[in-house]
Amino acid sequence: MLKNKCVVLAVTGSIAAYKIAGLASMLKKQHCDVHVMMTENAVNFINPITFETLTGNKCLIDTFDRNFQFSVEHVSLAKKADVVMIAPASANVIGKLACGIADDMLTTTIMACKCKKLISPAMNVNMFENPIVQDNLKRLEHFGYEVIQPAVGYLACGDTGAGKMPEPELLYEYILREIAMEKDLFGKKVLVTAGPTQEKIDPVRYISNHSTGKMGYAIARICMLRGAQVTLVSGKTSLTPPPFVTVVPVVSAQDMFEAVTDRASQQDMIIKAAAVADYRPAHTSDEKMKKKDEELSVLLERTQDILAYLGEHRQPGQILCGFSMETSNMLENSRKKLEKKHVDMIAANNLKQTGAGFGTDTNVLTLISADSVKELPMMSKEEAANGLIDELLKLCEGSITVRSCSGTRSRSDRTQRY
Repeated sequence: MLKNKCVVLAVTGSIAAYKIAGLASMLKKQHCDVHVMMTENAVNFINPITFETLTGNKCLIDTFDRNFQFSVEHVSLAKKADVVMIAPASANVIGKLACGIADDMLTTTIMACKCKKLISPAMNVNMFENPIVQDNLKRLEHFGYEVIQPAVGYLACGDTGAGKMPEPELLYEYILREIAMEKDLFGKKVLVTAGPTQEKIDPVRYISNHSTGKMGYAIARICMLRGAQVTLVSGKTSLTPPPFVTVVPVVSAQDMFEAVTDRASQQDMIIKAAAVADYRPAHTSDEKMKKKDEELSVLLERTQDILAYLGEHRQPGQILCGFSMETSNMLENSRKKLEKKHVDMIAANNLKQTGAGFGTDTNVLTLISADSVKELPMMSKEEAANGLIDELLKLCEGSITVRSCSGTRSRSDRTQRY
C-alpha cells in the first residue's frame, strides 16, 4: 500500500521513543521507504542501530556528520518525503518548531519539508497542559501541522492524565490516511451500512444472520483512505471500527432504517452492505418465553426496505449501491433487485462460492449496473472494496442512462457533485 512512498519519522527525547521501532517495521512491511531522524537526546532511549536495521537506511542524528554531505541529506530528504511524523514530540522540539528554530538535523530537515507534517506530543500531563505548550501546538496547527492528540492514562513518571503517545498502530493509520491512496473521494460524504441486525423475540432471544460486517467495514475504511467523510451505520459485530470514521451503532432493522434515512439526504454516496432482516417478530414478549411441550410458532412481519426507500427518495447527484447475497440465480435475482430498488449498482456474491461466504477475509463480487456486469476475482475484502469504489466512480463519470422512481434521466444530470 505504501510502495514508492517516503515517510520520515522524527524521534525526539521521550520514553515513548521505543514504540517507533514498531511503527517503522509496519511501514517497511508495506514497502515504504522509511527514514528516521533522531535528536541527540532520543538516542538515550533507543539505539539508532535499531532503526537502521528495521529500515535499511542510515539514521540521521548529527547535522555535521562527516560521512554525509549535509546539503544532500538535509535538502534531498526533505524533497523526497511524502509525509513527516514527529513522534514522540517533546515539549522542547514542539517549541523549537513553533518558533522556527532549526539547530539540529531533525528540526532543520523538517523546516525544509513542504509535505504534510504530523506531530504526536508525548510528555508529562502538566507539561502538556502548560499554556505555553498548548499555544505552541496551536501555532503549529496554524502553519499546517496536524496535531495527534495524546492518549490519557498512566504515564512513565507515575502521573495519570493526557500525555501518552498513541500506540504505533494508530500512528500508522494516520500515515496511511495521508498517503496510502489517491484522494478521489475528497470532499464527498459516504454512508456505509454493515453487519447484521437483530430482531427481538423476547429479552433473551432474537432472530439474526451470520453476517460479521467485514465487507462493510472494509468499504468504510477504503472510502476513508480515499478521502471521503464516512459514516458507518453498523449492526452488532466483534470488529474494531476503522479510524477517522463516524460510527452509528444500531441493533434492529428499524434502528438501521431510521439511522440511514435520517442521514441520507446529506450523502453523496450510500453503500448498503449490511445484512438487514427482511422479517421481524410481529409481537415481542417483555418476559422470557418459557419452554412448553407443544410446538411454538412465531408470527413474522416485514421490516421496512431501506434500499427501496433510498431509491424512491434519492437526492440529485446521489449514488446508491446495494448488496445481494444469493445461493442460486445470482445474476437474474440481482438484476431484478437493481431495477426494483432504483439503484445504480448491485454488488452480488454467491454464498456457495468458495471465498465469498460469511466470516471470510475474502470476497468474490459481481458488480451489476444498468448496462454492464463486471466480475471481480477472489480477493481480500479491502481489495474488493477498492474495486467497487472504482466502478462506482466510473458510473459518476459516464453518461449512462439511469432509471429512477420518477422516470429515466441522463447520468450527466446526476453527477454535478463529481
